[in-house]
Amino acid sequence: MSDDLNERLNRILPRITSDDFLSGGGIGNEIAFYIFDYPPEDELRVRDFIRVLLEHLPKQRPDLRVKHVNLFDFVLDYLRGRSLLEKAIRMQREKGDEALMKALAGPLHETKLAAVFAEVARPDRHDLVLVSGVGGAWPLLRSHTLLNNLHPVMGQTPLVMFYPGRYDRQSLRLFGKVKSNNYYRAFKLV
Repeated sequence: MSDDLNERLNRILPRITSDDFLSGGGIGNEIAFYIFDYPPEDELRVRDFIRVLLEHLPKQRPDLRVKHVNLFDFVLDYLRGRSLLEKAIRMQREKGDEALMKALAGPLHETKLAAVFAEVARPDRHDLVLVSGVGGAWPLLRSHTLLNNLHPVMGQTPLVMFYPGRYDRQSLRLFGKVKSNNYYRAFKLV
């Protein structure tokens, strides 16, 4: 892991527990969405960091109500809840990825998932929502379109997305290669 990434990871806990961050200070009337981008090859290190972060948050700020949503698990749970997971696995095996993507386009449409995400994340009951598993959920779920659809449901609750790729404040590039449509509403976390 690069020294730069290590330094950036060390800045996350103080940043997300600060009163200024949690109250949306300094962002005007913008949505409180933040991206922590990192080299995809450091995915396992960032996963470990998130686990440690979740352990330290209650120690650092006991009153902070935090919800962590892993998008990969979120998609699996959603499909399982709609009795579609086994069917999807079977379809992928028998007909391939393209047929699966076409069949799941409706159930996994971002407008539907945004409402389900709000039910899971409960931004009205949490002070902070952390999102991981972006790479694992791709291509079933595109993070930039989910973020666009989350604007109306998150209210003032800050959302931090851990993103295996690059964010240049104009667009997201998953894995440093897959270019998304322009997305410029989020701030870089650190």
